[in-house]
Amino acid sequence: MSGRASLLRRAVATGISAGVSRSLRKRLEREPPGGAAAWTRTNHAGESVTLLEGPAVVGGLLAGTLVTDGVRLRTRLVTAAALGVVGGVGAHDDLRGTSSTKGIRGHLGALRRGEVTSGAVKVAVIGLSGLVAAAALRRDQDQRATSAATLRDGALIAGTANLLNLLDLRPGRALKVALLSSPALIVPTPGAGLAAPAVGASAAALQDDLAGKSMLGDCGANALGAAIGSAAVAAAPESARRLLLAGVVGLTLLSEKVSFTEVIQSTPWLRRLDELGRVGASGGVSGAGG
Repeated sequence: MSGRASLLRRAVATGISAGVSRSLRKRLEREPPGGAAAWTRTNHAGESVTLLEGPAVVGGLLAGTLVTDGVRLRTRLVTAAALGVVGGVGAHDDLRGTSSTKGIRGHLGALRRGEVTSGAVKVAVIGLSGLVAAAALRRDQDQRATSAATLRDGALIAGTANLLNLLDLRPGRALKVALLSSPALIVPTPGAGLAAPAVGASAAALQDDLAGKSMLGDCGANALGAAIGSAAVAAAPESARRLLLAGVVGLTLLSEKVSFTEVIQSTPWLRRLDELGRVGASGGVSGAGG
C-alpha cells in the first residue's frame, strides 16, 4: 500500500472510530443496560457523571481496529477481540467491583489473605489478553514470537492498560495522554495505523469528559490503554518497546507511593496542561481505577 493510501485508510479508521463512539454513546444513553443508575457515579464535587463513555469508547476502538491499515485482517480480529475482553472485564469491575481494595499492592495483599478481588481478576484477564495480542502482533510483523519477547510485549500492552486507568482521575487527563499517540498516524511504519482507533475514540469522548459529564471508568481507560500498547507493539522497534515497558513499570510502581494528581498540581506546566479545556478545573472526577 502506498504512503498516501495508507494515510487515507488511517484517517478513515480514525473517523470511523470517532463516529461509532459518538453514535454508540447516544444509543447507550437512550437505553443504558441495567438502567442509568447502574452507570452513574458521583465526583468529588458532588456532581453526577456517567460511565457510559467507557463502553462507547470500546465500541469505537473495535470498529477502528477492524478497518485500519498496517496489520493483517486476522491480526486485527485478534487485537479487537483482546480489546473487547479488556473493556468487558473493566466494565465488570466498574459495575460489580468494590473500592475497598486499590492498587496492585492491595490486590496482591488480598490474594495472600485468600480473597480474590474483582480487581485481581481484572489484572489477570488483562495480562492474558495482552499476551494473546502480543503474540499475534509479533507474528504479523514476522518477528520471533519467543516466550520472553512475547511476555515483554504482552506486559507492555497490559501495563499501558493499567497505567491509563491510573491517570483517569480528573476530567480529560487520560484522554489527553491517549491523544499523544496521534503523531503515529503519519509515521510510515507498518502497524502504526493501530493508533488510529485510540485517537478517534479519544477525540470523540474528550468534550463531555472535560466538561465533567462522563468518564472512561475502568472499561474505557483499560481498553484505550491496551489499544495504545498494541499500537506500540505493532509499530515501535524492539529497543523502543523495552524503554516504553521500563517507563510504564516505573510509573506504575511510583503510583503506589506517589499521587500523580499531587505531582501534577505542584508542577505549574503540568497543571496548566492538565486543566486545559476543563470546565471547572476544581471539579474533577474521581476515577474508578484500581
